[in-house]
Amino acid sequence: MVLVHAHPDDESLMTGGTIAHYLARGVDVRVVTFTLGEEGEVIGERWAGLVADGGADQLGGFRIGELTAALAALTPPGREPLAPVFLGGAGRWRDSGMAGSAAAEHPRALVRGSLDEEVAALRAELTAADPQVVVTYDAAGTYGHPDHRRVHEVCAAAVAAHVADTGRPVKLYESVSERSAVEQGLAAADGRVPAGWRMPAPGELPGYADDEITAQVDVSAVFDRKVAALAAHATQVTVAPSGTEYALSNNILQPIGAIEHFRRVDPGVDRRAPRETDLFGGVA
Repeated sequence: MVLVHAHPDDESLMTGGTIAHYLARGVDVRVVTFTLGEEGEVIGERWAGLVADGGADQLGGFRIGELTAALAALTPPGREPLAPVFLGGAGRWRDSGMAGSAAAEHPRALVRGSLDEEVAALRAELTAADPQVVVTYDAAGTYGHPDHRRVHEVCAAAVAAHVADTGRPVKLYESVSERSAVEQGLAAADGRVPAGWRMPAPGELPGYADDEITAQVDVSAVFDRKVAALAAHATQVTVAPSGTEYALSNNILQPIGAIEHFRRVDPGVDRRAPRETDLFGGVA
């Protein structure tokens, strides 16, 4: 299984439970991160001087350590910790920042890079792993981040080329949120919003209708590992005292789900079939 992500913390926010679940089952799991997340907004004062804009521009290097700790937290005890893999090597491409950000003009910004070169780099990772399952983002980049959208574009092209090269099918999934699950998580959190946080406005968090979800993975057995991985990204994520919600630097509460949701998008998908509960279902 190969999971592709734009920045350190995305792997834990979106697929942390799935990573831990399949590692516990003995699956060869690889997480490929496209940038170091240099443009992240730091929570708190301790590491605030590391930021790119007006700071030391050392945040990316620091976040390698956070990602390393998060992947270790997702790994079963007694096993060699899952190690980070960066597309093209650490620092090859840079966090492009949010839409409209000046960071997109940086010469190493992911969105300014050669699409062909980025696709070739991911194809090399796919050749090395020869995955049966690949997890990426939807075309909207989850919430519109330019790097997430670029990851989607690169992954779609790289997987198609890999399948054409090998003749072997790949189950391709987009990591998404189920709207009803988000609403249930928010309802459960009502009344325990930490000081300084706020509940999201209606429709503020991205989500898909239930009938658009084709797969889900129950990660309740590894929920504590998912929470620990989120906590490892302390410059970007704050875990609530309840251990069931988190917030980014915007202090908007979001639930930590015990079920992670996906849309299967490869040519082999049968949208009339029941919702999958194993991303490896049907794999020979």
